[in-house]
Amino acid sequence: MRTPDSLTAAAILPLVGGPANVLSVAHCMTRLRLGLRDRSLVDEEGLRALPAVLGLVADGGAYQIVLGPGTVARVTPEFEALLTTTADRLALRGAELKADRSRRNATPLKLLLRRIADIFVPLIPALIGCGVVAGLNGLLINLGLLTGLTPALTAIASGFMALIAVFVGYNTAKEFGGTPILGGAVASVVVYAGVAKVTVLGVTLAPGQGGVLGALAAAVLGTYVEKWCRRRVPPTLDVLLTPTVTVLLTGLVTLYALMYVAGELSSAIGTAADWLLSTTGAFAGLVLGALFLPLVMLGLHQALIPIHTTLIEQQGYTVLLPVLAMAGAGQVGAALAVYVRLRHDTSLRTTIRSALPAGLLGVGEPLIYGVSLPLGRPFLTACAGGAAGGAFIGFFSMLGDQVGSTAIGPSGWALFPLLSGNRGLALTAAIYAGGLLTGYVVGFAATYLFGLGGVTPARRAEQAAEQTTEQTTVQDLS
Repeated sequence: MRTPDSLTAAAILPLVGGPANVLSVAHCMTRLRLGLRDRSLVDEEGLRALPAVLGLVADGGAYQIVLGPGTVARVTPEFEALLTTTADRLALRGAELKADRSRRNATPLKLLLRRIADIFVPLIPALIGCGVVAGLNGLLINLGLLTGLTPALTAIASGFMALIAVFVGYNTAKEFGGTPILGGAVASVVVYAGVAKVTVLGVTLAPGQGGVLGALAAAVLGTYVEKWCRRRVPPTLDVLLTPTVTVLLTGLVTLYALMYVAGELSSAIGTAADWLLSTTGAFAGLVLGALFLPLVMLGLHQALIPIHTTLIEQQGYTVLLPVLAMAGAGQVGAALAVYVRLRHDTSLRTTIRSALPAGLLGVGEPLIYGVSLPLGRPFLTACAGGAAGGAFIGFFSMLGDQVGSTAIGPSGWALFPLLSGNRGLALTAAIYAGGLLTGYVVGFAATYLFGLGGVTPARRAEQAAEQTTEQTTVQDLS
């Protein structure tokens, strides 16, 4: 018996041009990402008509079909199963896909941001899991409960973060075309305890100095050294000399240069984030909260992961994530206003009911692509709600009350177990809850009063078509 997920996969496949048009398949938390040979074969109208499809994104890279959290993880393997007969073709065309993306997707900045996202996105499940355990452990320690268990929880929560540099190095080498295990090997130098015996310019190194940024730089350098060796070392000696030269040369540069530079940069990021929120908190929160939804829409929010990770390594939490999470609150408020105002639009209200739980947990894409973006103005009023919530949290940062998250990934209500700060968990949670409430209220009010003037179901369909055309034009120009 076929499941709803297998039926969805079977329905999507012909609408994207069939198996012959699919070059690669992947997914993130909410989107099915397809590498396609010819996008003109995609039937976007047919895709949008599928009940499970919440939106489409064509950003010059992978063609993205928004299915929502949970659903995408179940549909993707079903979709891949339909392509098993073409597995060899997918592997052979992987290089062709990368070349095609590089040719059509243009700017170096976009390519760099996508590569950074591809390096760090696979780490998010572990970051979430360890972050939740760390939050639970902190709560038990503060309450003085289960004192015999908390050391074990500390080890579980901290183990991954202590070795995250190795995973970053592995993924970096894989993304840049090197041998992944060599990337992990050169990155492991950063966290090895023995570096405390190494002195550079009279300064003793510290294990972990430079963090994920140092690991990233080391793995990139190692990949280029490896490629250089592959081109010059005789084949008979390649298996011996190439890995040796890669590890030795990259390791020395990492120890005597990269760790120091990356350490200074990491410290600067932490100092800048603290200064930004403590000095210009309300204004900074307003700007960050307003801009985050557009970043999510473009898929560029993943590029912030290294900054969050660096702050977590340094301070134990990232102060930026709770501010950025307010964008999701504005989105929820806007969606509720649409639900109330367009009470006769059964299709739209059904979409909101299905996407709202994910929105409350901080996954904004279903509401963005299924509700606010097709309508146009509600997307802007949702940004206004995010700005208000961000300003609320930023204001308290100016008063010295920091609100942070011990992990990245979830936001909305799902962020409560991960909250941490400098003034106690109760106050931290209260400030974060106040920010969410502010985002909900302002997003709702702005959308109810200004975001839906003259919108009817017929006009909404026209706006959706116009929005798709405008988005494609902007992407082509960019």
